[in-house]
Order: sequence, then structure tokens, then C-alpha cells
Amino acid sequence: MTHEFLQNYWWLIMSVLGALLVFLLFVQGGQSMLISTKRNKRPLLINSLGRKWELTYTTLVTFGGAFFASFPLFYSTSFGGAYWLWILILFSFVIQAIAYEYRTKHGNVYGTRFYDTLLLINGIVGPVLLGVAVAGMFFGAEFTVEKGKLLDAAIISQWGPQHGLEAITSGKNLLFGFMVFFLARTLASLYFINNINDNEVQKSQHKQLLINAVIFVVLFLITCGVILTSAGVEIDAGGSAMWKPYKYLDNYLRLWWALGALLFGVVMVLFGIGKSLMKKEWKCGIWWAGIGTVLVVMSLFWVLGYNHTAYYPSLLDVQSSLTIANSSSSEFTLRVMSYVSLLVPFVVAYIAYVWYKMDHTKITEKEIKKADDDEVY
Repeated sequence: MTHEFLQNYWWLIMSVLGALLVFLLFVQGGQSMLISTKRNKRPLLINSLGRKWELTYTTLVTFGGAFFASFPLFYSTSFGGAYWLWILILFSFVIQAIAYEYRTKHGNVYGTRFYDTLLLINGIVGPVLLGVAVAGMFFGAEFTVEKGKLLDAAIISQWGPQHGLEAITSGKNLLFGFMVFFLARTLASLYFINNINDNEVQKSQHKQLLINAVIFVVLFLITCGVILTSAGVEIDAGGSAMWKPYKYLDNYLRLWWALGALLFGVVMVLFGIGKSLMKKEWKCGIWWAGIGTVLVVMSLFWVLGYNHTAYYPSLLDVQSSLTIANSSSSEFTLRVMSYVSLLVPFVVAYIAYVWYKMDHTKITEKEIKKADDDEVY
């Protein structure tokens, strides 16, 4: 295993974790629907999401930790420089944890409506700003890196005065963010259809699915058009970085397996949505759309980092752009971590088993009323 092989391997691992995180954002998508749900039906939605919210939270932490260990220069540059953007993201997830923990606890002086508001904030802010952060990896960010200071105690990366807030004002980044938001809402409707046994909820979620899916598909097509026509940073044989028009389109044409994953994933997502809308009794759309989402997001990560591409372009100094080669950990670190990564399939199998056991019986109002107070969100 050469250093280059290990770098490519860990970028593959990061693509898997990132794809799983995007899929699990259906929790946030579901929380954003609370405001449009009848109050007597909100406990059904909240307790359905309450079974899964920790998976999203844990995956987010794992994704950040894995990035820190495998590509520390990106971690220090993005998390340390664009800190206002990441603080807003992390704050939204902190209040989510608080809401699920204390919403129905005895002595709750704020009332459930206050905690429902916290869930709503996380449901909107979380997906949108995570999408904005990922969009910066395609369209670039305002930073510079002085790699000569890597062994010094001095700061090696510098950001513009807004420290990440400028990303929120970018039209391309916001387009990507709202595309992720409506994807999360679409997956949430599919999840509720699969997970909640209530006729009124089923009917309302089919309506929500139609609205959110149409908006998502339109935003997805526009976003794909923007990405494929955008310039990216290419690294030549001498290690110099330069902007190249249609770089991501070129990557898809060269990386046939990435293009295949994109097309196959899109078909799966559309099939899951379409069949759920046409056959009301069919409840497996979340799995088709979920797996399709994972494939699409993985393909985006592949064209973002492979084929001599800078996965984090600098808008201020193109030579400061980060690649999987110049931002990774040492060969020794990646090698040791690779042995640990062999446990990932066992972790995924455990999650799948726990998910199956939790969802073996669908949620009903009767079940929630009979449950102990400690088991209700």
C-alpha cells in the first residue's frame, strides 16, 4: 500500500461517510415539517425521528473526526478558518440534542412548543448550511495556505474578514444548500410513509412528497448544470494548480464508474419517489431513494477529489488549493487507520440490525400513549 493508494482509499472512505450523512439528513427534513403538521400528529413524527436522530448526529461527528485524521490540512483550514459557518452548523445540532432530551421531561418549564421550535431551527439550518459548506468544495472559498509553516507553530491558513459568512451570501452555495434541504424533506416523507402507521399522516406525507420532490428535482437539475459548467482546479504533473473550464464535466467523462454511480443513483431516487406517489400502499421508497442518494453523493465526492482535482479550491490563491495529495496525513497514519477501517462493515451491520429491530413495529398513537415517559420524545 503506497501513500498514494492510501490517500485515494481514505478519500473513498470519506465519500461513503459523507453520502451516509446526506441520507440521514432526512431527520432534519422531518423536523422542518413540524410547523405544517397538526399538533395532535406531531408526537408521531417526533417519536419516529427520535429513533434515528442520534445516527445523524453520530455520523456528522464521525465524518468530521475522520476528515481530521485523514486530511488534517482541510480540517484546520476549513474548520479553523470558516469558523462562523461551522459554529452555526454545530450550534443547530446542539440545540437539536437538547430538544430531544428535554422535550417531554417532567419539570419542563418551557413547554413542548419551545423545543419543537429548536427542532425546526435545526431542521432548516442544518441541511442548508451543510450544503453550503460542501458547495464551497466545488466552487471555492476565500483562503490562502502557507505550506512552509506546516512544521511551525504559526498559523498556516488565512481567511477573509468574514471567516465563512461569505459562503452564505454566494448564490451557487445557497442553491446547493437548498437542494440538500429539499432532498432531506423528500427523504423524510418517504421515511414517514414507511415508519408511521396512521392514515392521516400517510395522506399528508404523500402530499408533502409530491411538493418537495418536484422542488428538489428542479433544484437538482439546476445544481448539476452549474457544477458541470463550472471551472475546477486541476493539478498538472509538476504539482502546479490551475483553473480549468468544465473540470467536473471532464472528470465525469473520464471516471466512467463515477458517471455510472450518478446515473444509477438518480434512477433509483426517481423510482423510489415515483412509485411511492403512484402506489399509495407501497412503502419501500425510502430504501430506493436512500441508496440512490448515497450513490449520487459518492459520485460527487469522486469527481471532486480524483483525477488530479483540487477538492477545496482557493479563490484568493489557486496554488493554495487543497488536494488529497497535499492535505493528507502521513503514510504511517493512513496505514494504521486503514486497519481500523476494516471494522466499518461490522459497524454498518450493527446499525442495520438495530434499525430493523426499532422499526419492526410501526409507530402508532396507541404505542406512544402506552409507552413509559422515558421512552417518549
